[in-house]
Amino acid sequence: MADDGRAALETGEGSPDPSRWRALFWITVAELLAISVWFSASAVTGALTRQWHLTGTAVPWLTASVQLGFVAGALVSATLGLADRIRPRTLMAWGAFGAALTTMALLGLPGGGWGAFVLRALTGACLAVVYPVAVQWVAGWFPRQRGLAVGVLIGGLTIGSALPRLLVGLPLLRDWQGVLAGSAGLAVVSWALVLWVVPEQPGPFHPPVFRWDRVGAVLRDQPVMWANLGYWGHMWELYAMWTWLPAFLLASWASRWPPRALLGVAGGASFVAIGLAGLAGALAGGWVADRWGRTRATIGAMGVSGAMALVVGLTYRQAPGLTMLVALVWGFSVIADSAQFSTAVTELSSAALLGSALTLQMAVGFLLSIGSIDLVGWLEPIVGWTHVLMVLAAGPAVGIWAMARLRRRAESLQLAHGRR
Repeated sequence: MADDGRAALETGEGSPDPSRWRALFWITVAELLAISVWFSASAVTGALTRQWHLTGTAVPWLTASVQLGFVAGALVSATLGLADRIRPRTLMAWGAFGAALTTMALLGLPGGGWGAFVLRALTGACLAVVYPVAVQWVAGWFPRQRGLAVGVLIGGLTIGSALPRLLVGLPLLRDWQGVLAGSAGLAVVSWALVLWVVPEQPGPFHPPVFRWDRVGAVLRDQPVMWANLGYWGHMWELYAMWTWLPAFLLASWASRWPPRALLGVAGGASFVAIGLAGLAGALAGGWVADRWGRTRATIGAMGVSGAMALVVGLTYRQAPGLTMLVALVWGFSVIADSAQFSTAVTELSSAALLGSALTLQMAVGFLLSIGSIDLVGWLEPIVGWTHVLMVLAAGPAVGIWAMARLRRRAESLQLAHGRR
């Protein structure tokens, strides 16, 4: 089964194109800029809460709406086979442009209301043809060294997700309108890069097909499902950490800086912990997994990130340096294993089930992230910042258990050329 799965993703004709690294650079930059709209509203939660009169239960949906739209968009795209029908350049470019438009449209809703959350969901739907298509596009460029290339792409996703936190600290963009407009402008730049800068891909690439009638067979494939369960535990933690760490830092450091300075300090710290540390983690995780094994790498990364979820709250209103150290380790480890779960599925699944397995993995993972984002928002007023982020450690605990079970199976020898 592993040979069939790998064949589906590793077909490439002839020698690697010499311009592939330039293509990877520009695709990654374009993805990074487009993804910046994902957390653009979350980065200015305080201002939007006052402007739109949001209740405590509504605030988490500034991010959760994007997750929900992303899942819906990805399922529609996969079901219709858009990535196989439309050139990656066209699909990714106009996805980025659509995300820019739906983000800019928020500026026309000074009172917020349900329309704001609809626009956030539409932003997610547009991004569903940005990141997944970028992965497929890069795969077409890299018949070899595909793991490294996708790791670079995930590093770009991480920086893009953190970029709005940095925009908040810029003097010209401190108002919520400026941050949203700035993120939308970056997505427009992404549109232009994809259409006119990224080199033409060397040949056709046909992504694995998603079919609803094959989901049952995926659910019965135990090795694949252990890898999926590991990913779902990872996703329980990842997006909730990216959503709530900046709010935690703001609350923890509120007494140490005046409000205007605090926004810049906390925003910059969040960008470093989520974006820069995450980039290093994504690259290191891929390197470790290829050399020492996927289950080892994922178990190790989730062990560290779960521990950071348990202890970060204990640094609340303590020395900022201590809090930042824990945040850096958490940001590094929480993303280090991200690419390995989908890679494991490509190594364990048959070609006939691969598209359905990958789509199921992603859809359930993002839906779970909505639950963890909302749960933290609901619990924080009750238990406080000292304890609330501990609930995220449940995800890595489940993920470690799942990957340990996979490791004990004979099929795990199919991972990373025998490096399980």
